[in-house]
Amino acid sequence: MPIRVPDQLPATDILRGESIFVMSETRASTQMIRPLRVLILNLMPKKIETETQFLRLLSNSPLQVDIELLRIDNRPSKNTPTEHLDNFYRQFEAVKERNFDGLIITGAPLGLVQFEDVFYWDHLKTIMSWAKEHVTSTLYVCWAAQAGLKLLYDLPKRTRKEKLSGVYSHETHNAYHPLLRGFDDCFLAPHSRYADFSPSYLEENTDLDILATSKEAGVYLAATQDKRNVFVTGHPEYESHTLHTEYVRDCGEGMDPQVPVNYYPDNNPSNEPHATWRSHGHLLFSNWLNYCVYQQTPYDLDQFSEKNFTTDE
Repeated sequence: MPIRVPDQLPATDILRGESIFVMSETRASTQMIRPLRVLILNLMPKKIETETQFLRLLSNSPLQVDIELLRIDNRPSKNTPTEHLDNFYRQFEAVKERNFDGLIITGAPLGLVQFEDVFYWDHLKTIMSWAKEHVTSTLYVCWAAQAGLKLLYDLPKRTRKEKLSGVYSHETHNAYHPLLRGFDDCFLAPHSRYADFSPSYLEENTDLDILATSKEAGVYLAATQDKRNVFVTGHPEYESHTLHTEYVRDCGEGMDPQVPVNYYPDNNPSNEPHATWRSHGHLLFSNWLNYCVYQQTPYDLDQFSEKNFTTDE
């Protein structure tokens, strides 16, 4: 939330230069507040587990957020009860005429599948294109980040030879960028993907602000200059046992996976893993809600227009 200060206070310009949201008394006295509308397109098979993880991160904010859940198609689910989907999820046709403050597109277990072979690829492209004119800021997570880069920059799918799995150290860049507000210079975050996000490749082929990278995992966080598209290549929403569950699953399927890096104490899967990324996960989502959504979105969503947005920090 903003700091409210007297008009013309000398400290205002300094704080704004550090991406601290400062609101003058004049603006505060005329400010109208309403709940933010955030749509979550859940592409993961275990939808209840995934929606819980994202809702936990979105809840750590003083902003009031109204959540709606979106499914990509109406095929029966093997991992989520039909009753749950019917009661809590909407089809795109039910929301496409409306505007939203934020959209989150989750990851999907499609790391080794080519885009054109994804059953719902054309429908996903339709939703992503729709977001350009109906959503203030879209957050692409893991596989969705790769899909978003294909749509926005026509970047071909790049796949690692081995799955990236574990908890990796990252360095921040552009310390005063709003999305990095409050971040340590180095922080931990989990990854579980085949997708390759090379910093040099993104720098050469996009105009994205590269905000956090890892020597092992590549780009973790990037955003367009207007903050309307944010890419997170890891899984800040993961719970402490999520990587363990995936590791056990892959072992059971005879995939002979590598032990997730920097995850189990002493690198021993028999030891209880601990979440070491939770604080930065909450901070990232809080910053996204505040600086990319709340600070950018029009009060009247019916007045939504791409002209409302600038690249000014």
